[in-house]
Amino acid sequence: MADPTTPAPRPLLPELFRLLAAHRPAFRQERPFQRSGALLVGWICAFGRHTLTQVLLALGMGDTDWTAFYRLFSRGRVDYEVLARTVLAETLAQAPATAPYLVGIDATQIPRHSRTMPGTSWLRHPGTAIFRAGIHRAQRFVHLASLPLPSPAGYSRAVPLRFDPAFPTKAVPAPGHPPQTEWAAGLAALIWLRQELDALGRSAQLVLGLGDGAYSTGPLWAGLPARVVLLARCAKNRALYALPREQDQPARGRRRQDGERRPRPDAWLLERTGWQRTEVTVRGRTIPLSFRVEGPCLVRGAPDQPLFLLVVKGSDPRRGYRPRPARFWLVSAVPNRTGDWTLPWPADQLLAWAWQRWELEVAHRELKTSFGLGEPQCWSPTAAVLSVQWTVWGYAVLVLAGLHAWGLGSGPVPGPGRWWRGAGRWSLARLWQGYRQELWGEQEFHRVYAPTPPNWWEMADWLAAKTNAALASSRT
Repeated sequence: MADPTTPAPRPLLPELFRLLAAHRPAFRQERPFQRSGALLVGWICAFGRHTLTQVLLALGMGDTDWTAFYRLFSRGRVDYEVLARTVLAETLAQAPATAPYLVGIDATQIPRHSRTMPGTSWLRHPGTAIFRAGIHRAQRFVHLASLPLPSPAGYSRAVPLRFDPAFPTKAVPAPGHPPQTEWAAGLAALIWLRQELDALGRSAQLVLGLGDGAYSTGPLWAGLPARVVLLARCAKNRALYALPREQDQPARGRRRQDGERRPRPDAWLLERTGWQRTEVTVRGRTIPLSFRVEGPCLVRGAPDQPLFLLVVKGSDPRRGYRPRPARFWLVSAVPNRTGDWTLPWPADQLLAWAWQRWELEVAHRELKTSFGLGEPQCWSPTAAVLSVQWTVWGYAVLVLAGLHAWGLGSGPVPGPGRWWRGAGRWSLARLWQGYRQELWGEQEFHRVYAPTPPNWWEMADWLAAKTNAALASSRT
């Protein structure tokens, strides 16, 4: 479903170079800044594995000294905090101050084979069967991404803000990155986001974080900063408690922090009344939902943070719908003018935003399968983390430039064949094709051989660029 409100697309490269210039304060000297920009351009042009060597081959720099590009990460010549702060400032153009700043948070693993690389440990392999889980060697990171408000057609896009290590206690020690749990890294990212938005003049704008069940812990609910709302998945058997009543408090001794035990979330599925119906538009299709709101309630470990429970019924495939199991969400409650607790936004709007958390999974798939996350061969204690963070930053800059130039529509690059008209929103492959066309001067498909020879010099330059990209695609 096309979005009629999407503006006309603009060229990508002017927006990309403007974003790169905005990140100049993250580099102490001009030379590291120029090398970082050159690596990002080579990243676009490389067809094979995105190691530093093959990226430089794509730039035609196979005969130059490569050590300076490796020292960019091993010597820590990139200030990652400034990079993250600059990306956040550039996303404000896609986030109006009158609406909540929408972010998603999730953890992901980068497979490694080394047993001595800093930050690596044995983790559960996500590709193995649930009934026989396996393990693999990997690094664990927590990803905080900005999510532009969905378009009328229900499209959004994850723009990484931070990619922080969350190494377990048994991981190989990484200097400067102490071990921490997944939820602790997520809480630190949300606190950072609130502080940076305040510094950028958005203190009145609320933050809405979307997370899965790993971020529905009591300590995280208790540690949420002011003006940050969290919408997180919860288990179907989660223990919930009513708010304590004053008449139930003991006359002497310690005061009760919670009330009576409330029904577990999946028990509400047996109720026949009290359900509401709505429709949410997600990625070009309309999805009917049946839901109910229960609360306020409390979880153990967060006595001062009331929550509301959102129960969403599953779909019945016998009625022609896609099979979808029931889902349960907990959301932070906010006080109203009378002092009572209420939802921060209407429930149907919260559920529509909750569907957009899937964009983080899309970003993880693109980063690992196409963009080359974890492929640079950087093994020093500093580069083992900084090279990963720089790769995610490069992905964020390319996607953010695409959002500024193309919006959330399909983009001007056509599909690969006449049999498919393309999706309602541009993909990473279409975005790369657009960058390569502009870098190589191709507005349309050009033939290598022309019947008339007036453009031999143009074809020679075109072939030189393609030769470098082909050499970089070889697995050396």
